[in-house]
Amino acid sequence: MSGEAGADRVALVATILLALATVATAWSGYQASRWNAEATKATGRSNAARVESTRDSDRANALTQVDVAMFMQWVDAYAKGEQELSDFYFARFRPEFKPALDAWIATTPRTNPNAPLTPFAMPQYRSAARESAERLEAQADELAATARRNIQRSTNYVLGVVLFAAALFFAGMSTKLPSPRLRLAMLAIGIVVFLSTFAWIAASPVSVSV
Repeated sequence: MSGEAGADRVALVATILLALATVATAWSGYQASRWNAEATKATGRSNAARVESTRDSDRANALTQVDVAMFMQWVDAYAKGEQELSDFYFARFRPEFKPALDAWIATTPRTNPNAPLTPFAMPQYRSAARESAERLEAQADELAATARRNIQRSTNYVLGVVLFAAALFFAGMSTKLPSPRLRLAMLAIGIVVFLSTFAWIAASPVSVSV
C-alpha cells in the first residue's frame, strides 16, 4: 500500500505541476506577444519622430541659409555706404535672427578684435525649427531604447515558455516511468525548473494594455 500511496502522491503532485505549468506557459506566451506588440508600437513612434526631426532639421538649415544670404547682402550694402539698401535688408531680417544681429552689433565688431566674426556665433542666435528637430531626435532615441527594452522583455517571456514547457515534460515523464526513484527525480527536476522560472517571470514587467 505504501508503494501505491507513494505513486498516488507523485501522480497528484505531477498533475498539479502540469496544471500550473500549463497556465504559466500560456501566460508567458501572452506576455511575449504583448511585449512584442509594445516594441512594434515604440518603433513606429520612434520612426515617426525621426521623420519629423529630419523635416524640422531641413527647415532649420533652409532658414539659416536665408539668414546667411540676407546678412551678406546687408553687410555688403553697409560696407558700401548704401544706407537705403542697408535699411531695406535690415528691416527684412527674420525675427529669430534680429536678436543675434543686435547683440553682435553691440559688440562693435568693426573696432573690437574680440567680437565674434558673425552673428551666427552669438548665443542669441536660435532656431525654433532646429530646437524642435533636436527635441524630436532625442524623443526618437528614447523611443528606440524603449523598443529595445520591450524586445528583450518579449524574448525573456519566450524563454519562460520554453522553461515552463520543460517543467511540463519532466512532470509528464514522472507519471510514466516504472521506477519510483526515477519518478521522484523527474518530478523534483520539474518542480525546481518550474519554481525557478516562476520566480523569474513573476519579477518581470507585465503588459496588459490593449
